[in-house]
Amino acid sequence: MGLVLVTEGLAWWLAPSLLERLLDMLRSLPVPARRQLGLLAVVSGLILLWAAHQMGAQVLGGSGAM
Repeated sequence: MGLVLVTEGLAWWLAPSLLERLLDMLRSLPVPARRQLGLLAVVSGLILLWAAHQMGAQVLGGSGAM
């Protein structure tokens, strides 16, 4: 959660007007398209977590369990 807050906070701090335009574009999308984007974000996040876990297991030289 902390990493999400840092990422979100950086985006709002560095490019608030860009994020406002992005939110306006998202509001104009139909609800089913927004749901698909949400599902894509969830699946992408799960893939990234799985990949990070796999890399950690390789670095630790096994299953990652100690």
